[in-house]
Amino acid sequence: MAELYPAGVEPYAHGMLDVGDGNRVYWEVCGNPAGKPALVLHGGPGSGAGPFWRRLFDPAAYRIVLLDQRGCGRSTPDAADPRTSLAANTTQHLIADIEQLRQHLGIGQWLVLGGSWGVTLALAYAERHPGSVSELVLFSVTSTTRREVEWVTRDMGRIFPEEWARFRDAVPEAEREGSLADAYARMLADPEPAVRERAAREWCRWEDVHVSTRPGHRPDPRYDDPLFRMRFARLVTHYWRHAAFLDDGALLRDAGRLAGIPGVMIHGRMDISSPVDIAWQLAQVWQDAELVLIGDEGHGLSGVSTTAAVLTATDRFRGRRRVGA
Repeated sequence: MAELYPAGVEPYAHGMLDVGDGNRVYWEVCGNPAGKPALVLHGGPGSGAGPFWRRLFDPAAYRIVLLDQRGCGRSTPDAADPRTSLAANTTQHLIADIEQLRQHLGIGQWLVLGGSWGVTLALAYAERHPGSVSELVLFSVTSTTRREVEWVTRDMGRIFPEEWARFRDAVPEAEREGSLADAYARMLADPEPAVRERAAREWCRWEDVHVSTRPGHRPDPRYDDPLFRMRFARLVTHYWRHAAFLDDGALLRDAGRLAGIPGVMIHGRMDISSPVDIAWQLAQVWQDAELVLIGDEGHGLSGVSTTAAVLTATDRFRGRRRVGA
């Protein structure tokens, strides 16, 4: 692991923000109260923002804001509970939550850091509210288009055929040729607990496989927790089956709205679950972005070079003030 900032930086403020629709989202702030504001958007959807994220920022320079998105982490209600409706859990709701939190904390602009699904959300937020964003630091770049969902849930079977066959065959035979995200979402809503639990287990097993291209990959221990598995599987299938509740291709189409926002996109060439063409296409439109390709690493921050590149980016921006801010 690259040299992260020290552990043990604890929040000096935290709370539950009532965002409506019966949802309350957990937030916390740590680091320097007078520092440069920075917001973390975690992946998943459904992973939650654990203490690790604080260590990607210099705590002496940044006012670091962590947010658990609707339905996960410490936010309520918990999507792990099958009685929790996801009707008011969409990208548009999350964007509104982020803006409400920014105003609640009295922040004018903040750097936004996102990974994987957090990139999709960060791009959607910045394109909707460009004046609220000073910089973007993005790794494992995704835009959650229908093509990307099909790639992960079906085309990746060409790379991991045995594992994918198990993933597909957990679905009723009559549904195997259609959308697997739809099929799993239906199983996760089944009245029988055993059906829901099997669906969550098999979904998370496949999630662990398609990111396992880096030598020495270890299974994600979070999937051992049945509540995490259910929460994660429900939220991922909910967002994927709706292609992030965005017009297909909208993030690339509207990337011109990011003009004037400096950014760094960091992507591993071995990240075959989220192919690099998405980041490359964005870089052609978003002229203020730098694309950093890591030759021998895959998805997420399991690699030293990817983590180091994220730290380099946050260090670079820590003293910067956006022109016109």
